[in-house]
Amino acid sequence: MSESTVLTMDKVEAGYGGGLVLQGLSLELTKGTITCIVGPNGAGKSTVLRVISGLLKPSSGTVTLGSQAIGGKAPADILRLGVAQVPQSGALFPDMSVHENVMLGGYPIRRERALLKSRIAMVEEMMPIVKERAHDKAGNLSGGQRRMVEISRALILDPSLVLMDEPSLGLDPKSVAKVAAVIRNMASEGRTVLLVEQNVRLGMNLATHGVVMEQGTVRLTGDSAGIADNPEVASMYLGKAIEK
Repeated sequence: MSESTVLTMDKVEAGYGGGLVLQGLSLELTKGTITCIVGPNGAGKSTVLRVISGLLKPSSGTVTLGSQAIGGKAPADILRLGVAQVPQSGALFPDMSVHENVMLGGYPIRRERALLKSRIAMVEEMMPIVKERAHDKAGNLSGGQRRMVEISRALILDPSLVLMDEPSLGLDPKSVAKVAAVIRNMASEGRTVLLVEQNVRLGMNLATHGVVMEQGTVRLTGDSAGIADNPEVASMYLGKAIEK
């Protein structure tokens, strides 16, 4: 394992109600990269995120963060180790203020007041809306604004690995561009980003690495440009080459 390796999944099997979704899946993420998982519905893309974050316990195989095994650990423990997840849309409490929603992300460090204050300042600088709309109810924000608040909440604990499930879902093109810029900025700061995207063009243009899943396994992996230029992938998802 390279010193730059942030997370490895080795021959992981996991599922629901006795049925397997992930079937011997192996994956490696390195520091400062953006990896995008694409695949048809039911391929197991979101299940990968659930296993990493601890929301689903693998039935076999290993999940390792740095040198520490995390497969099967409680979500709160994995969060404290530096893994944060931004779920699909609808993750905010609409009747709570923007500030209150963001503060929920800092619950594990709530007693470290100076640290929490500095982290709030950090996300306010990254996403000005957190300060500008601090006292507004989250339910009054646009879809793009809510996504920024969701990302801010995940960043409060300064995670080394950020999991994102369909970050472009339901957003207008302008909001998608803003979210993409935030994701690139996270990677430039040394964070590792793993995202699931149905928008293959967006995902591969944004990512440094691509993963194609099918029936619970990794069918193809490599740099995103190579994945995007693969005729089989383009035919499978787009009917033509992925536009740059």
